[in-house]
Amino acid sequence: MTNRLYAGQPAESFGFQYITYAKHGYTATLTFNRPAVLNCVNGPMLREISIALRDVGYDDAIAVLVLTGAGERAFCTGADLHEQQTFLERPRDYYKWMADFIECHDRLRNLGKPTVARLNGIVVGGGNEFNLSCDLAVAADDIYIRQVGASHGSVAAAGATQFLPLVVGDRRAREILFLNEEIPAAKALEWGLVNQVVPRAALDAATEALCARLYRKLPEATRYTKQQLNAWRDFIWSMTIGHARDWLAVHNLAPETHLAERAFAAKQPPPYAALRQAYAADEHPEYFWGAPLAVCAACGAEHLPNAFQFCGRCGAELKA
Repeated sequence: MTNRLYAGQPAESFGFQYITYAKHGYTATLTFNRPAVLNCVNGPMLREISIALRDVGYDDAIAVLVLTGAGERAFCTGADLHEQQTFLERPRDYYKWMADFIECHDRLRNLGKPTVARLNGIVVGGGNEFNLSCDLAVAADDIYIRQVGASHGSVAAAGATQFLPLVVGDRRAREILFLNEEIPAAKALEWGLVNQVVPRAALDAATEALCARLYRKLPEATRYTKQQLNAWRDFIWSMTIGHARDWLAVHNLAPETHLAERAFAAKQPPPYAALRQAYAADEHPEYFWGAPLAVCAACGAEHLPNAFQFCGRCGAELKA
């Protein structure tokens, strides 16, 4: 092993738990490795991805990175909702999680080497943001791409809202992000979300062929071409990602988010109609039990929901 400070290490030396990382010739392959939960990402996985991406950038023998998912069901389905539910109690931890998510995308976009998304299964939510952060994409013909934020209590504010208008155009981006409908592989190709669609049996060969074509290009010229191509992405990302991180951490406390995540866990649709009816009736669905404005005259407890009839501390009746 070389003792150079800025050199890659053998892929097997890392001992990753949530991803697999391999090097074959001039190609490094990073695989989301949680197939039992459709390769959704959690904090430990994000931190492992950042370590692997740093190694790819350091290894001069590697010309191309392939990003893919384990198994055949999913490329990546975004954030692990079981982990996300813990942030309902500790939204400041969501803010920390976002730091790991942002670092992954910064390293992926600024790798200095071309990256290929090998879309082996469904591509959902944050999974599509990983797809968008790659330079090129090859998809199996039976996969679909879908954003789900507006349907499930979040906003695709860490990649999709910034990059989709650049990739597919403004109107199509709005359709993807507002309607949250499945985009089959053929439509994804037509819209420019992917570069190739091939039969599943040909996915590996097509990915390898694309990597070979990328290898036969000048490395410094390719690196600077990528840097220049990133200009508009870097601009809109730097302008929005900081307040997106803050907004998402704070909004994690909103009743919309709680209700949507509970509904997802129960395999039920969120209460879309009930929320809209509450807004129309001026019932303040921004709060579960009204704004926290009530004060108990008996014990002095403050910030009680104004829809409460009794004090939660002493039990005294609250006066209207």
